[in-house]
Amino acid sequence: MNGGQTKEGQGLLLAFASAAAFGTNIVSAQIAGAVGLGGPLLVFYRVLIMLVLVGALALVARASLGLRRSQRRAVFLFGFATALVGTAYLSSVAFIPVSVAAVIFYTYPVLIVLLEPLLTPAPFRGDRLVVALVAFVGIALVVGPDLHGLDFRGLILAGLASLAAAAQFFAAAGCTPIATLPKLFWSHLVILPVTLAIVALTGSFLPPQAFLLAPIAVAVTYGGYLTGFVLQILALARIAPGPAGLAFCAEPIFAVVIAAVILGERLGALQYAGGTLVIAALVTNVILEQTRRHPAPA
Repeated sequence: MNGGQTKEGQGLLLAFASAAAFGTNIVSAQIAGAVGLGGPLLVFYRVLIMLVLVGALALVARASLGLRRSQRRAVFLFGFATALVGTAYLSSVAFIPVSVAAVIFYTYPVLIVLLEPLLTPAPFRGDRLVVALVAFVGIALVVGPDLHGLDFRGLILAGLASLAAAAQFFAAAGCTPIATLPKLFWSHLVILPVTLAIVALTGSFLPPQAFLLAPIAVAVTYGGYLTGFVLQILALARIAPGPAGLAFCAEPIFAVVIAAVILGERLGALQYAGGTLVIAALVTNVILEQTRRHPAPA
């Protein structure tokens, strides 16, 4: 196995691990929200914590956080897209059910597969598009969207979040040459004012002492986000947006399984069927990627 193949294999494993961490983060954030710790508040503090931790680590390691002029645009685009994902997705659930927002949001792997040939040197792959569509259908079955009470504002915001997520993956690919610490620090510095504006507009600011209302849930929420985001950065530095986007289809599956174990939520037959479809799509994607790296001998 050569270095490129090892790098891509590591990227897929990191992407799956990131999806698992983000899935844990979703469930714990739901628990924290039940005691009045809203999404905007959690998002603001998690960005602030990331900035402090990265700054402290750079100080201890005496690592530079500087960016070359040619790198600034790529990091800004990545930070802006990341901020837009959270902002639009978080705002959409004020107008439409969470399940509908989730199904619309997870169209982004399909968008990545369609846009990848246009934005990167990668050729279009019909098999990858089929896998993405199968994964999307599976996610729709797992989440079980409630079609009542739809509002066009929420639909537009969820669609915007999906577009921003696709942009985030492509922007991350453009940040590949940049070291991890500067990438984390400056992207979150771009995200911070956006999250602060959301907190101000929603009037949901609370001091850090409020986290004592659900300390374990808050700790898991922030741990899941910090771990998931760092792993996502590392994954996207190793694999292309197409296979990475498909790997992140595992996130809602992890979230549903964790919710069933921790919260006792019951799963129906359609959810099991949907989960099976997503897992089958992910396994197929891994097999296809392995086949491309190791073509059969003539």
